[in-house]
Amino acid sequence: MKIESINNDKVKTWSKLKEKKYRDLNNMFIIEGDHLLNEALKKGVVLEIISTDKTWESSNLPFYEVTDAIMKKLSSQITPSKVIGICKKLETKEISGNVCILDNIQDPGNLGTIIRSAIAFNINTILMSNDTVDLYNEKVIRASEGMIFNLNYQKGSLNEMITELKNKNYKIYGTDVNKGKSLKEVVFDSKSAIIIGNEGKGMNEQLQPLCDNLIRIPISSNCESLNAGVAASIIFYEMERINI
Repeated sequence: MKIESINNDKVKTWSKLKEKKYRDLNNMFIIEGDHLLNEALKKGVVLEIISTDKTWESSNLPFYEVTDAIMKKLSSQITPSKVIGICKKLETKEISGNVCILDNIQDPGNLGTIIRSAIAFNINTILMSNDTVDLYNEKVIRASEGMIFNLNYQKGSLNEMITELKNKNYKIYGTDVNKGKSLKEVVFDSKSAIIIGNEGKGMNEQLQPLCDNLIRIPISSNCESLNAGVAASIIFYEMERINI
């Protein structure tokens, strides 16, 4: 089907998905570009394909050929992609393997980096506080380089989710730059969950009583702190190295 008007009802519906409230309302989100679409197709989460040409036309999925003006309206990038996918949100699965817990992470780039590193170092599930940036923010998706489709996610009350983990015999490792034990000295449990705190404030102190251990990454005195995505990546690496 070809759509040429930016005032088309379909175009209006797609465009609204750039806002979180409409993503939540419709249980759908937008992805842009060949790579992300290919990754989403592998997981079977694509509902519709939109493109400026027929290269991506599929007999299995609804396909819409649109104008450059429509693609510009739908795109969140300065230079719009030639193809966009409308996807259904990812299904939540049972928690297994090592877990990352995100406490009020605000930067989309950090969340995207954490997702990529989680895949690299075999973290299976990411639990997010309600005030963490939206998983389906287009900057998160782009920063994840398509890895977003390969993890299990849950969002909600960290107190409740951590309590559930402890009931499943997980050891909870909090991060604290002052009180934490050096990462070099930590021996992670076979069922471990690490809490990564907010970029500016760190981990919420109210979560400390739920932690079995507090850890820190020893760094040079010339550096005040590490980016949350970088810190998470270092810890993930150590968790994986120790468990090999």
